[in-house]
Amino acid sequence: MSRPDLSFLITREADASTPVQDLLPELDPAALDVLPALQVSEESLSDDPLAALIAELRNYQNELEIQNKVLDYSQAVAESASERFEALFSSVPLPLLVLDEHDMVIQANAMAYNAFQAEGHDRLFVSFMPLVSPADSDRVAEGFVLARQAGRSEVQEVVFSLGNGEQMQGDLHIACIQIPQREGPTIAQFMCALVDQGPLLAERQQLQQRNDQLHASERRLESVINSSLDAIICVDQNQCITVFNPTAAALFLCPATDALGSQLSRFLPDAVHALEFAPLTTQAMLGEMTALTATGNTLPVEVGMSFERLSDGEITTVFARDLTSRKRAEAQRSELELQLRESHKMQALGTMAGGIAHDFNNIVGAILGNVELAKADCSHNPQAMESLLEIEKAGRRARDLVRQILTFSRNEPPKRYAVRASEVMRDTERLLRVTLPPAIELQVDAPSELPHMLADPTQVEQALFNLTTNAVHAIGDNRGLVRMEATLSMSEQRLCERLGLSLGDYIAITVQDDGPGMSPETLQRIFEPFFTTKPVGQGTGLGLAVVHGVMRTHGGAVDVTSKLGQGSAFTLYFPVNLLASTPTVPPPRFATSHICTLPPAHAAAAVQERPHVMYVDDDHALVSLVQRLLRRRGYQVSGFLDPREATAALEQNPHAYDLLVTDYNMPGYCGVDLVRDSKRIRPDLPVALASGYVTAEIEAQALDAGALALIHKPNDVDELCETVDRLLHQKPG
Repeated sequence: MSRPDLSFLITREADASTPVQDLLPELDPAALDVLPALQVSEESLSDDPLAALIAELRNYQNELEIQNKVLDYSQAVAESASERFEALFSSVPLPLLVLDEHDMVIQANAMAYNAFQAEGHDRLFVSFMPLVSPADSDRVAEGFVLARQAGRSEVQEVVFSLGNGEQMQGDLHIACIQIPQREGPTIAQFMCALVDQGPLLAERQQLQQRNDQLHASERRLESVINSSLDAIICVDQNQCITVFNPTAAALFLCPATDALGSQLSRFLPDAVHALEFAPLTTQAMLGEMTALTATGNTLPVEVGMSFERLSDGEITTVFARDLTSRKRAEAQRSELELQLRESHKMQALGTMAGGIAHDFNNIVGAILGNVELAKADCSHNPQAMESLLEIEKAGRRARDLVRQILTFSRNEPPKRYAVRASEVMRDTERLLRVTLPPAIELQVDAPSELPHMLADPTQVEQALFNLTTNAVHAIGDNRGLVRMEATLSMSEQRLCERLGLSLGDYIAITVQDDGPGMSPETLQRIFEPFFTTKPVGQGTGLGLAVVHGVMRTHGGAVDVTSKLGQGSAFTLYFPVNLLASTPTVPPPRFATSHICTLPPAHAAAAVQERPHVMYVDDDHALVSLVQRLLRRRGYQVSGFLDPREATAALEQNPHAYDLLVTDYNMPGYCGVDLVRDSKRIRPDLPVALASGYVTAEIEAQALDAGALALIHKPNDVDELCETVDRLLHQKPG
C-alpha cells in the first residue's frame, strides 16, 4: 500500500527551517506545563519523517487545546469582571453616566435615571449637557477637555436640572477612557459621577450662619460690655485683669491699658476673698463694698460676681456699680421727705392756729375796746389809768401774737410789691435799735444797688425782726455781734433742689450771730410751731414758724446753718422782681398812735341826728363793745347776734339803718350771704365785712356781693371808727 501524499501539509510560506512553535500563537508557559508532552524517540523521528511530522502535528494540536483553555479562562474572567462592573455601576449610590465624545449618553445607572428622568417617563435621556444649568455649562465643558488631556477632572458646585423640576447642586467627577479600535484612532468615552453636595452645602451654610451668629454674638457682647453702666472686670485664675470696660476705667480713674494685667486687689481689695467661692457656686452677690481708684480715693460700690469654668481654667466676671449717686439721691430723698413731713405738720398746725386765732380775735378785740372805753372814763384817775395802760400793753401783745398766728396759718399769697431790701432792712434796724442791749453790736450791710425784690414789706420786716430777736436772745448777756447782709444770689441747681426753689435770681438776706449755735437735734425742730428752747414764759415758739410761713407764701425759702459754739446764720431767699418798671407801692401801715380820741360818756348825749349802724357778730362781748364804742362817737347802734334776725329787721324797716357791719364767719351762716341779702333788700345801703382771717378768695367774694370795705380783726378803736366814718360820709357812686 502506497503512502498518501501529505506534502501539502508541510507546504508553508515560511522557510522550512522555521520551527513549528514559532508558527503558533503565544501561550502562557504556565498553562503548557500542565499538559502531557508527546514522547517520541529521536530514533523514530530520524528514521521516519512522516512520524516526525505526525508527532509535530500532535504537539501543535496539544498547544491549540492549551490555548483554547486559556482563552476560555480569560473569557470567563472577563465575563465575571463585566458582571462585577455592571453590579457596581448599578449599585453605586451616585448618579453614574458614560458619555461619548459627542455628549451622547451610552450608559446610566438607576440613580441617574431616578435623578434626571421625569417620573412616569421611560425614554432614556440622550444628552448630558442640557441637564447642566447655563451658568455652569462653560465650566463643565472645560472639565471634559481637561479630563481628555489628563485622564480625569473635577468641576465643583455645578447646578443640575432634575427630572422633577427641582435643581441639585453637586460636584461632577469626570474620568476619560480610551477604547482602542482595530483600525483607526482610539475612541474616548467619559465616565461621569455626580456627588450631591446639597446636604454638605446646607451643613456648611448652617456652620457659616452659626459662625456669623457667633461673631455677631461676640460683637454684641463686646458692645454690651463697653456700653454697660456698670463697671465690668474679668479676671483669670491668677486674679489678673483681662477685661476692663470703659465704665470701669471712668469709675476707677484708670485707663484700660494700664489696668489690664494688674491684680484685682488693686481696685477691689475686699472682693478678692470672694474668689474662693468659685468651686461652690456660679454667681455671688457681695453687696456694698469700698473700692479704690487709681488715685487712691475710696468710693462705695455694689459688687456681684459670676464664675465660669473652662477647659483652660476659670474666668471670674466682676460687676461693680457706683453707689455715690444713689447715696446722694437717698440723702436728698430723706431731706425732701423731712421737708414734706414738716410741710404737712406746718399745714395742720396752721389750720388749727387759724381756727384758734379766729375765736381769740374776738376776745382780744373786746379787751382792747373796753380798755379804750375805760381810759376815756378814767382820765382823772392816774392809778386806774396806769393799770389800764398795762392791760392795753398786754392786750396789744396778745394781738401781735394773734397776727403772727394768722401770718403762719395763711396759705394765700401775700400782696407783694417791688421793694428794695435796703429800705426794709433799715426800717427793721430802727425798730431794733430801741430795744437792743448795749453789749450786742448790730451791723447792717444793705447795698442800695441791688435789684428790687418782690415781697410784702411788712411781712419781710416781721421775719427779719423775729430772726434778729432770736439772735439777741441766743447771745444773752454776753457780748456779741448780729449782722444783717443782703446779696444777689444767682440760681444754683443743687441749692434750688435742696430748698425746693425754682431756677432764677434771688435776693438773699442773711441774719448771722456769733452766739452758742444749735445742735443737730435742735436744727431739725426749729421751724415747728410752739417749739422753743427758752424757759417757760419767755418764748412762744412761733417766731421761726412765722418766718417759715412768710417765705413759703413769698415763693422763697429759708436756709439755716449752725454749729455748737460757732453761731447761727439764717438766709432768706426772696425772688427778684423781673419787671424793673413795676412801681414801689407802699403797703398800708398800722396806726402807731394810741392816744384815746373817744369822748367821755356824757358827751354823746349832745349829738343830734345820729347815724344808725347795724352790727352783726356771733360774739356777745364784741357786739356789746362795738355798741358802746360807736355810741360814744355819736352813732346809734343796733347789735344782732343772729344774722337771720338782722335780715328780718332790715326787711321790716330797710331805711332805718345807714350802715351794716357784719362778721364773716358765724355758726351756720356766712357774712357774704348777709351782704347779698342786704343788697337785695336795700341796694344803696353801705356794707362792711369784718373778719380776722381775710384771704384773697374772701375778699373777692365780699366785693362781688357788694361790700365796700373789709375790716381786719382785732383792730384799734380808731381804725374801726375811721372806717365807719368813711363809709357813712362817702358819696354814693
